[in-house]
Amino acid sequence: MFKHIRDDLDAVMERDPAARSRFEVACLYPGFHAIAFHRLANGLWRRNLRFLGRLVSQIARFVTGIEIHPGATIGRRFFIDHGNGVVIGETAEIGDGVTLYQNVTLGGVAPSVDSASQINVKRHPTLRDNVIVGSGAQVLGPITVNRCARIGANAVVVKDVAEGVTMVGVAAREAGRKLSETERERFAAYGIGANDLSDPVTRMIDALMDKVQSLSMRVEELEREHEDPEVGDSAENGAGESESRTRIPF
Repeated sequence: MFKHIRDDLDAVMERDPAARSRFEVACLYPGFHAIAFHRLANGLWRRNLRFLGRLVSQIARFVTGIEIHPGATIGRRFFIDHGNGVVIGETAEIGDGVTLYQNVTLGGVAPSVDSASQINVKRHPTLRDNVIVGSGAQVLGPITVNRCARIGANAVVVKDVAEGVTMVGVAAREAGRKLSETERERFAAYGIGANDLSDPVTRMIDALMDKVQSLSMRVEELEREHEDPEVGDSAENGAGESESRTRIPF
């Protein structure tokens, strides 16, 4: 447990440029307090001291504004930045090096089984190593967000996310290009480090607008020809005259 707490302190120092010392993080960072409480609550939960585990998690929620169910599985070097409003459900699984921002929900959906059998059924997402989830994002259901993926702010993710991609929008769609290996290892605050990040919906709308504009110009040309048929006739007469001029008399 204490080894995990040391790793969590190091994670904050690596990813938050505002952190000046481990002592400051340990005393003043609610995200660190929440994960420290969770390490204790999860230990109690795994020893079947379920009530005590929930009690510790509720104390942590009151103190930090972050709700982590004691049954959630969280790996090493976990970092919750700012943290207020973060919710992590019971069957959520989080790998190593994961970063969450404020108001993120790793939420569950009702499993398609009888209500009497819902205990211990996987209902919450799995986040693989080095995933970054931006503020306000909702990751819902027993889906998998694969390694080094990034979830943009306020995105709603309800399907599996491939490795090394960035998801934005409601419902979330893949944005921009797939991250290179170098970019995957580099931390990006709020998950938006790629310079070419763009909203896929915006790209689609831009393409449609370009098509509409070209069609509109063509319609205007056809309307002008319909309103002034002499334009078409003059074009034909001009072609006829040029042809007659080129004839060779015999």
